Amino acid sequence: MAFINIESEADKIAKAGYLQIEVDPTLDLFSEIERLKKEKNAVVLAHYYQEPDIQDVADYIGDSLGLAQQAQKTTADIIVFAGVHFMAETAKILNPQKKVLLPDLKAGCSLSESAPPPLFKQFKDKHPDHLVISYINCSAGIKALSDIICTSSNAQKIVESLPEDQPIIFAPDKNLGAFINKKTGRKMLLWNGACMVHEIFSLEKITKLKVRHPAAKVIAHPECEQVVLDIADFIGSTTQLLKFSEKNEADEFIVVTETGILHQMQQNSPHKTFIPAPPNNSCACNDCPHMKLNTLEKLYLCMEYEQPEILMDEEIRQAAKKPIDRMLEISARYGL
Repeated sequence: MAFINIESEADKIAKAGYLQIEVDPTLDLFSEIERLKKEKNAVVLAHYYQEPDIQDVADYIGDSLGLAQQAQKTTADIIVFAGVHFMAETAKILNPQKKVLLPDLKAGCSLSESAPPPLFKQFKDKHPDHLVISYINCSAGIKALSDIICTSSNAQKIVESLPEDQPIIFAPDKNLGAFINKKTGRKMLLWNGACMVHEIFSLEKITKLKVRHPAAKVIAHPECEQVVLDIADFIGSTTQLLKFSEKNEADEFIVVTETGILHQMQQNSPHKTFIPAPPNNSCACNDCPHMKLNTLEKLYLCMEYEQPEILMDEEIRQAAKKPIDRMLEISARYGL
């Protein structure tokens, strides 16, 4: 393999977000990635929304909670995070001594970007008596301003673990926050953020799809808008949607979340039919463009050359770790 000067690639990585090296098309990337895992004591963690090839080569596939738990307990020297930037940041927060890699640094998150830390700090300072619960889909800067982190899997339990008279700010997802308010009867103060993928599902098109498939169960992620959640047969985190599709006796499911999860659903229930819910436009925008920036080729290159690497200011890391630790403690207490 040709020698590459990684330092000379730093500016290119900063601009493009990933190593721009041509990969031999005859290379078996699956076997090469397995080789690199063994040679470097590396683990590949992948989100359900990644492309099928990446899911198939990953050591662990999960939602935000499961990925954080895996990052916390891994014994690998290198963590390769096939997901988006805030997820890799979470792994680095929990593993300061380990090398954390992200195939494409520009794999961001519209929800995370909807909460700039300086603006959120101003908002928080106006409500000094409020405890801050932040959805894990946020930057390290927002985590550092939070008291507890949550995921869609454990948000309700975390809110219910607090005294009923405790004022709460919930950030950054207003739809998930509204859903938890409705489930718990709380009146949390919501930051006005949202996920671009979950906000574009069309109620009209889903309703028409339901007419064509009357026996299908509509299953939706709580990041969706309330009008969509109102017609869902089941609402849950990505993992909860997957488990529901396995256990429920229905043969057809209309899936209202990012389409990457359909790969695992189909693998776990090959006799069932999974229909992606349509967006309110003509493009395939129910695919997360950030998640899909990662490719098998980028995954291989980042493992081979150990770039791009997630680096973090230690003061921010320590501040962000405290609310994540509280989340993991509460999750362990409830067996989540």
